[in-house]
Order: sequence, then C-alpha cells, then structure tokens
Amino acid sequence: MVSTHKLLSHLSKRFPKRLAKQYQDKVGLMVGRLPKDISRIYLALDLEEMNLAEVATYRPDIIITHHPFVYGTRRDIKAKDLKKNALIEAIESLKIPVYSFHTNFDEGPGGMNDALAEALGLVAIKPLVGDPMARGGQLVTPMSINDFAAYAKDRLNAPYGLLINRGKPLIGSVAIVGGGGSRSHGIAQAEGYDIYISGDAPHHVRRRIVNENYNYLDLPHEIESIFLPRMEKLLLEIDGTLQIKKAALQVPPSVV
Repeated sequence: MVSTHKLLSHLSKRFPKRLAKQYQDKVGLMVGRLPKDISRIYLALDLEEMNLAEVATYRPDIIITHHPFVYGTRRDIKAKDLKKNALIEAIESLKIPVYSFHTNFDEGPGGMNDALAEALGLVAIKPLVGDPMARGGQLVTPMSINDFAAYAKDRLNAPYGLLINRGKPLIGSVAIVGGGGSRSHGIAQAEGYDIYISGDAPHHVRRRIVNENYNYLDLPHEIESIFLPRMEKLLLEIDGTLQIKKAALQVPPSVV
C-alpha cells in the first residue's frame, strides 16, 4: 500500500500536467474522489463499457487510463453522448476514481514514446527538437525500408501497417510518435530521420508525404497499448507491493 499523495507526486514529477496538449487534453482526475491510500490499481488504455464488469469484480482503489476518460465537459457528454454518460455514472456509483495520463505521458521521460522507441531497439533516443513528444533514434544495424516496416510491425505488435516508400531505401534513423501524430512528419524529415512512424494519417497528409518524397509507416493507434506494461513498471518502481490488473490489450481492426 502507498499513499495516494506519494504515488501521484512521483508520477506528476515525471509527467507534469503542463506537458499536456491544451488543444485536446484534460488529464488528471476524471471522476470520483481520491482515496488516502492505494493498494489495488486497474490500468486501461481506454476505460470502456467492456471493462465495467471486470472493474466491478476487481474493485481497485483507482483506475489509471491513458486516453482521458472524460473528453470535454460533463454537460456536453450528458447532452450528446448518453452511452458515455451512463458509463461515467456507473463508475461513479462504484466510488472508484479515474485518473488519466495522456499527452503528458506521451511526452514525459520514460513514457509512451520512449517505450515505443525502445521496443524498436533504437539507440541514442532523444526528443525531436520541433516536436518534443516524438522520439528519434538510430538502428543498431540499418535495413531496407521493406525489411524495417516488417520489423517495426512485429516489434510493436501491429497486425498491419501502411507504408509510404518514397524516401531513402536504407533505414538507419527512425522517428516515432504513438497515436495520431502524422502531421509532424515534416519535422522528422527536416531533422534528418530516414522514416517517420505514427498513425491515423488522413488522406491529405499521406498525399503530402508522397509529394515530399519521404518515408512514412502508419501503424494503428492500438500500438499505444504499450502504456499498460510501461505504466505497470513505473508504478512498481514506486511501490513493489502494489497489486495491478491490466485491461485486455486493445485489438486493432482485422485485415480483410
């Protein structure tokens, strides 16, 4: 068991709220009241209706998610998303607080994008100058772009990838940001990385990458499920007695 103050203070020093991107993010306490102490934690990339039965059975002291449990205001949710509002009310009835680390976790040291870069086996990992949320690094052994795409897909547990092969044929340096960060491809290119990895690229962004003769690998947003083992590791470093249950990994859409 650890005091809630100690736990959140440690995490907040590494992933301060000031790092959260104000255009979209609400991070921190989403619903509920924080307990004095914590011994049981439930981790989820997204807290959804499918998690409710497991949460009710496990009865954690706190739920920690990556993606914010509440986007926007409760007033907007009540007016426009009755299903989400019902889920919020169900969690509140269980008297379990929900706390979210989103883009502050993405950017902070040892968080999402460091975890993704490490999973790729990159060395000399560092934030991009123009986008400190993204990470860049070097492959120990350069490889062809097609071999690298297959390698990255495997290392990040992605069932598919969309490759734009318009730049250097040999990949030695890589930049990556989890989720929907495709618009930073120009920063990665300007800073000399041979390929940029992100996801959720809209059509007009893909066309821009093609016309700028750059390499881009679009991997599904669900590679961010690496949040679960990474946050578990960080929590156990704070207190090794914590009991932690991880939600099932989110599975991307099937390839047909």
